[in-house]
Amino acid sequence: MRRALISDIHGNLEALETVLSDIEAQGIKEIYCLGDIIGYGPNPRECIDRVIDNCQVTLLGNHDQGAMFDPDGFNIGAERAIFWTRGQLENAVDRSNNERRWEFLGDLPRSHRQPPFLFVHGSPRNPLSEYIFPEDIYNHRKMDRLFQLVDQYCFQGHTHVPGVFTESFQFFAPEEIDNEYTLGEGKLLINVGSVGQPRDGDPRACYVILDDGRPNGGEADSNAANGPGPGPGQSPRITYRRVAYDFEKTIQKIYAVAELEPFLGDRLRQGR
Repeated sequence: MRRALISDIHGNLEALETVLSDIEAQGIKEIYCLGDIIGYGPNPRECIDRVIDNCQVTLLGNHDQGAMFDPDGFNIGAERAIFWTRGQLENAVDRSNNERRWEFLGDLPRSHRQPPFLFVHGSPRNPLSEYIFPEDIYNHRKMDRLFQLVDQYCFQGHTHVPGVFTESFQFFAPEEIDNEYTLGEGKLLINVGSVGQPRDGDPRACYVILDDGRPNGGEADSNAANGPGPGPGQSPRITYRRVAYDFEKTIQKIYAVAELEPFLGDRLRQGR
């Protein structure tokens, strides 16, 4: 059973369409989106539509919530971008489609549990807005508390920095593990990276393929003792995918919108 895990699209249509094409080329039929479809980028409506049409599970991100309510804790550039995004979703010219988009955003859950997996946008403690950065491995109290809230594996986005956190206070960036990691018996926090605004120095869109060790269709292996988990010798495995896209096209779109700060485009070149 293979599924794609995407997150933090942030209104970047070029990145999203390229990732969706790559997912299709991998033969994957099931996509989970871990939130922040919108915010920062120039194509919020189109990105929502693509997620509605292609994702089987979608979670609420803090920027998605910020468009529906007052943005909380946003910097000036992010706040201006979310108010512009809200205006795009209130455009009377596209009223009927916008009603569908608002309904979709309003129904999004904050977490999705499918043992042994938990899916959130931020963290298991605050699914919407808590950041877990690589340097948090030195904050043992924080990490211990987070792992107490995880049954086994938790997938998240939010920081835009991909990598694997272990209970032993280690963090592995994708390049350190050759973009693959076998999920063993210990607990893990796994950041899937960002489709539309990577911040790890690599401008390519990032997503994860999760192979949960079960046959297609999700049935448990016949040799498994009980429950839906992988059978003997079928440990779940993740693969990080990096996909190049035309970020210059996205940058020019951002430059053309007065309400979007130019640095929101510039950072796409740098993966920052």
